[in-house]
Amino acid sequence: MDLQNKCAIVTGGAMGIGLAACKRLLAEGVKVTVWDINQNAIKNAKKELAKLGKVFFYQCDVTNKTQVRKHVKIAQKDMDRIDILINNAGYVSGGGFLDRTIGDWEKTVDVNLNSILYTTYAVLPDMYKRNEGHIVNISSAAGTIGVAGLAVYTATKWAVWGLTESLRMEAINSGKKGVKYSTVHPGYIATGMFEGAKLGIPGRWIVPLVKDHDVIAKAIVEDALKKEKYSPKRPRTINMNLRFRAMMPDRWFQRFLIVMGVEGSMNTWHGRIKN
Repeated sequence: MDLQNKCAIVTGGAMGIGLAACKRLLAEGVKVTVWDINQNAIKNAKKELAKLGKVFFYQCDVTNKTQVRKHVKIAQKDMDRIDILINNAGYVSGGGFLDRTIGDWEKTVDVNLNSILYTTYAVLPDMYKRNEGHIVNISSAAGTIGVAGLAVYTATKWAVWGLTESLRMEAINSGKKGVKYSTVHPGYIATGMFEGAKLGIPGRWIVPLVKDHDVIAKAIVEDALKKEKYSPKRPRTINMNLRFRAMMPDRWFQRFLIVMGVEGSMNTWHGRIKN
């Protein structure tokens, strides 16, 4: 996709991966609408982004379908159309399944999965009408394997990958091949929501920490959007999860994950603020 003069919505766009992606999109000449629930983050993002290009800011709770519909209409008015939707808003509540409340897990599902249903449902009719557009959903390395301390988060990220692939097949089946879909799968990032999480020593050699959010932003803009790749992963060695799962007996693969230190990788997690 040629990004010049395209129009994009980025959810969770005032911090982390979202903010880094906005910077790259604006550098490509994209008009950007930033949604975030955090008003202070929006205020800070304005200082960084306003001088970089045409950008609009709105406080939006993406788990509220009414707000999503309202703000999609606003974005269409501000930018004339929506060519790109980056579903980046995310929530992590680490801990054992029984160590958190059902409310924590419901919030995880609402932010990480249900919000994508709401945003996609709102922008897709116009993309289908024009047979043009690209939706990028942020999944995770945890969307390829099970991770202790991230059971519900992992479930949502597996679901995001499956949803995205199914929607791609629907577009093809409907003769809407101009509507593209990608998932992006970050490993543990050294800063931000997953700060402190890390694999064991063998795992860290093979799948090192992602150094910063711009690594993922680059995968979104350069690989998913410009090259239209289906599922970029960072680091690229995350692809081994899929290949080893395919080649190994299930029991061997589960033992391999233990050797990599996956089962204890969240023990040192603290994130931005431990939830």
